[in-house]
Amino acid sequence: MRGVSLQSFIAGLPKAELHVHHVGSASPRIVSELAARHPDAGVPSDLEELKAFFTFRDFAHFIDVYLAVVDLVRTPEDIRLLTYEVAREMAQGQNLRYAELTCTPYTSVVRGIPIQAYTEAIEDARVAAERDFGLVLQWIYDIPGESGIPAADATLAYALEHRTDALVGFGLGGPEIGVPRAQFAPHFDAARAAGLRSVPHAGETTGPETVWESLRLLGAERIGHGVSAARDPELLAHLADTGVVLEVCPTSNIATRAVDRIEDHPLRAFVDAGVRVTINSDDPPMFATTLNHDYEVAAGLLDLDERGVADLAKAAVDASFAPDEVKARVGAEIEAYAALPH
Repeated sequence: MRGVSLQSFIAGLPKAELHVHHVGSASPRIVSELAARHPDAGVPSDLEELKAFFTFRDFAHFIDVYLAVVDLVRTPEDIRLLTYEVAREMAQGQNLRYAELTCTPYTSVVRGIPIQAYTEAIEDARVAAERDFGLVLQWIYDIPGESGIPAADATLAYALEHRTDALVGFGLGGPEIGVPRAQFAPHFDAARAAGLRSVPHAGETTGPETVWESLRLLGAERIGHGVSAARDPELLAHLADTGVVLEVCPTSNIATRAVDRIEDHPLRAFVDAGVRVTINSDDPPMFATTLNHDYEVAAGLLDLDERGVADLAKAAVDASFAPDEVKARVGAEIEAYAALPH
């Protein structure tokens, strides 16, 4: 019954998450509420129909579905609802104590929500979530790569001109194919000069060269996904030597066909090479996963016991951009929980 007890251990383990998307965390419950508010969007509000809607064929189809959900977030009230309810599910369902939520404000602003109202909505939800659920949230602002330089210019302006203390990172998401990293180097330079940390996606649907570009041109401190890094021994050695963290999302990688089978996932290769990794859920409801489930998958791939799983949770805290006092508190909670009899 080891599997059952480990599953229970993971469910109760205090955790941090570093690679999880704001809109992509909208569960069927939340999407249903938003779809009912905006029936003209064409997104089903019935929960069974939503499950079929969220069944992906490939990465391009995932982007289509993701953007359809983005279209449901039309008002500051929608933003506030989404953010607060995502936080509720993180804290109450996954026992999260800290999360860096990747937000893509550009897609909301172009749909008519002023950046000031967007910022006020997520900040109001953040403060309420910490008060009500004990969850500390911080933000990463993400450039939607498919929207090119105009989106990068705008996202940088939002980050620099409407910054809150909770904004800690600057990212790059969306499709990688046909979206060269080099064009965004000036934006990342400016964001880093302002004290934001560089956390682009790379190597999910492209080869190791995209990870190299993110390191050399964007100054990446953590890499979102980085799956294809496993194909380049020199890159693995570089990641290990420099301590750059890979934000690994096992279930997501299967759902988007970045990896064919879970048995083929390179997580073990990363760890064996000495690369620092964290475990994350990416867009959990869209991929029919949870952070707890991804920890179970990782435990299976790495053959971990309870201590090993607790070390994974601690690694996420250590790799986070949380304030020192939050790192110390959550780290201590993990250690205290691991020391209990289970």
